[in-house]
Amino acid sequence: MDFRDTTDEAEFRAGLRDWLADTLPANWAQRPPHVGHHPIEERRAWSRKLFDAGYVGLTWPTEYGGGGKPYSYQAIFLEETGRIGAPEHVGVIGLGMAGPTIRIHGTETQKKQHLAAILSGDTIFCQGFSEPGSGSDLASVSTRAELDGHSYVVNGQKVWSSWAHVADYCILLTRSDPAERGHRGMTYFILDMHSPGVAVRPLRQITGDPEFNEIFLSDVRIPAEDIVDVPGNGWNVAMTTLLHERGTLGFALTSHLEGNMARLLETVKQVGAADDPVVRDRVAGLYVELEGLRYTNLRSLTTLMKTGVPGPEGSVAKLCWSETNQRLTSFALELLGTDSQLDGDGGFWSGFWQFQQLRSRGNTIEAGTSEVLRNIIAERLVGLPRSR
Repeated sequence: MDFRDTTDEAEFRAGLRDWLADTLPANWAQRPPHVGHHPIEERRAWSRKLFDAGYVGLTWPTEYGGGGKPYSYQAIFLEETGRIGAPEHVGVIGLGMAGPTIRIHGTETQKKQHLAAILSGDTIFCQGFSEPGSGSDLASVSTRAELDGHSYVVNGQKVWSSWAHVADYCILLTRSDPAERGHRGMTYFILDMHSPGVAVRPLRQITGDPEFNEIFLSDVRIPAEDIVDVPGNGWNVAMTTLLHERGTLGFALTSHLEGNMARLLETVKQVGAADDPVVRDRVAGLYVELEGLRYTNLRSLTTLMKTGVPGPEGSVAKLCWSETNQRLTSFALELLGTDSQLDGDGGFWSGFWQFQQLRSRGNTIEAGTSEVLRNIIAERLVGLPRSR
């Protein structure tokens, strides 16, 4: 495989770099890394700038507001924005999960209603899959959807729903046939989060941010036309969502890891440990893991460009990234020594590494636990027999 950009790709990369330099605040790349999340209105404004400049939905069909470009362009975008720590688009769930699923399984009405609004940032989606008693075992979903006339009445609870506190819509997986068990009898909806009976309660994390949420559904009516695909086929639709979540996640995560790697090198220099052979060895080990992730992503990208469907390599990337990021942030705090006990304005880079280490604890849980991902890798990549 030729890892170099084509002429067109190199031109796109150069144009993106120039646009970022002109659009982001002056000296953005030289600023101390941002701690926590940008306010929602700032994120919406930034998302609109990305959309207006043509940098959102690069691979989506042009008829739905996308760029119609090869997947390599999306990889370049993620590399360049991650390299300088640019803010993410506000609609990460919509872009990476809801949008691709609606494009594949949705009706034309659903596509026209949601896809362009996801790209522009006008509509924010959240995900309603996990439940208090159904996390990694998605087949045990118990949120009930009962047909009543031309709509479904939904009751249940969802948890770990990022962005639910500001979301306009939710991709919701339910049990619509109580007589069925396991993968059968599920239905996938697009839920209007402003519907009567929908209540959201933010969950405050160890970082202090209310990033995740609980969603409570009490006699919520969802019109039948808001089903994605057909009743009872929710499991297959959900697998499309998860494939795209992990299939496109690798480049985004690796670009963030590359940014943290650059900050780690700067930290090593600032604490005067650049000549310590033990420190150099540990930095080298982390760099090898980063490069391994990069090439795994390229292999996955090749599969995606050939077939149009993300492969199971995304599970490898997510697993390796999550554990590498935890090791990297922990090492950064070791380098700070007693200063690692400080936070806020008194800490190094205003407590950046403290925040990153606390936030990284969730990396091995979100988007599939490490245990589940190891099972996927064992069964679908290595070819080992199923565990059950």
